[in-house]
Amino acid sequence: MTSLTIRRPDDWHLHLRDGAMLEGVLPYTSAHFARAIIMPNLVPPVVTTADARAYRERIMAALPAGHAFRPLMTLYLTEGTSPDDVEDGAKSGLITAVKLYPAGATTNSQSGVRNFDNAMPVLERMAKIGLPLCVHGEVTSPEVDIFDREAAFIEAVLDPIRRRLPELRITMEHVTTSDGVDYIKQSKANLAGTITTHHLIINRNAILAGGIRPHYYCLPVAKRESHRQALRTAATSGNPRFFLGTDSAPHVDPLKECACGCAGCFTSINTLSCLAHVFEQDEALGKLEAFASLNGPAWYGLAPNEETITLTKMDKPVDYPTRIDTGAGPVTVFDPMYPLHWAVA
Repeated sequence: MTSLTIRRPDDWHLHLRDGAMLEGVLPYTSAHFARAIIMPNLVPPVVTTADARAYRERIMAALPAGHAFRPLMTLYLTEGTSPDDVEDGAKSGLITAVKLYPAGATTNSQSGVRNFDNAMPVLERMAKIGLPLCVHGEVTSPEVDIFDREAAFIEAVLDPIRRRLPELRITMEHVTTSDGVDYIKQSKANLAGTITTHHLIINRNAILAGGIRPHYYCLPVAKRESHRQALRTAATSGNPRFFLGTDSAPHVDPLKECACGCAGCFTSINTLSCLAHVFEQDEALGKLEAFASLNGPAWYGLAPNEETITLTKMDKPVDYPTRIDTGAGPVTVFDPMYPLHWAVA
């Protein structure tokens, strides 16, 4: 197969940042993706419907002429979040989901939840009105090894919440382990998972073998090869519980290449080329549309996009830049460590 036409895809987990960085990275998403779940971990975070409305206006103002793109806004869950504000935002059509960050789990998550009992009134309201909860699935206890924090989160946080509120729809974002994959597969209802582009391609050796390579450092951190293989099996299976959330997370190079570098991989620019390569390797190109374009809308109760895109396999590798320039500074592009031959026509 040298050509593949699919419904225009969506990104169900995206960091656009703000200001000059937003202006610099948004065009790479809006060129290919029709919609994206926008992460709310700005500084300060997007905690109210008014915050989300203002952020959406800034995104739309930065959208290049001729690009059709719909940002799906989320709220940053805190222990002081108002259930009424969440419900008002959902009923207005502005708010698509609420994001749970355990405090300290990742970039700009310091305002996240420490005592989950304090967040229960909001979660109960969300369950009542059918608003999904997106979770960063890691515990932050220093005594838990960083490679074990996803499995510990399932046991200590996610499973108790689901037992207490079985009607709450939960998206376990950026699943990185076979534990997460198995937990989603075994769940009877109201649980799905996103999988990133980079976690399908790298394992922890990419970060640590042969020297520390900060542009492969992300959170949740890449795990063992056996976990990567479990993610690929899930993504290429066609299982409707799994779909694309790139977690494309740009940082300027000086903040990546320093003594305490930021977590995140910038993948918006070459995600579709990477995915086509992965799915072709696994003899599953026929399942790419489900993963990138169909399963996510179905989970969030939206229609799939009517428009299509065509991926074409080129004889010569696609020439992606090593980095992009933004008004905030240079951002290194995720390198899958092999040539990419699939291009969006």
